Amino acid sequence: QVQLVESGGGLVQVGGSLRLSCAVSGITFNGYTLGWFRQAPGKEREFVAAIKAGGGSIYYSDSVKGRFTISRDRAKNLLYLQMNSLNPEDTAVYTCAAGRAITSTLRLPTAYAYWGQGTQVTVSS
Repeated sequence: QVQLVESGGGLVQVGGSLRLSCAVSGITFNGYTLGWFRQAPGKEREFVAAIKAGGGSIYYSDSVKGRFTISRDRAKNLLYLQMNSLNPEDTAVYTCAAGRAITSTLRLPTAYAYWGQGTQVTVSS
C-alpha cells in the first residue's frame, strides 16, 4: 500500500520559515519523481517543486524559486520542502506527490499517481 504522509505545516508570520516533511512508503523511493503542490482557497492546485527520479534534477515554480528548497533523504524515504521568506501568498494546503513524471510533465498534477493528505500552511501578515 502506497502512503505519503506530510507533516510540518502550521502558522507562521511573514518572513518566517517552515520545513515540510513527507514520509513515503510502499513504492521504490528512487524510482519516482517526487513533487510538492499547493492549493489555496478558491484556486487551482499549483506546482511548487519537484525532484526527479534517479539523478534528482530539481525544478521550482517561479513563485518560490530562491525561497524554497526541495530535498530528499533516500535512507529515510523522506521528502522535504524548506520554505523561507514566507509571505501571505504562500498560504495554502501543501501536498506531496509521487509519480512517473518526466521533465515535460512534472509540473502537472496529472503526472502523479500518489498523493498525501496535505498539510496547511498559513502565513499571517
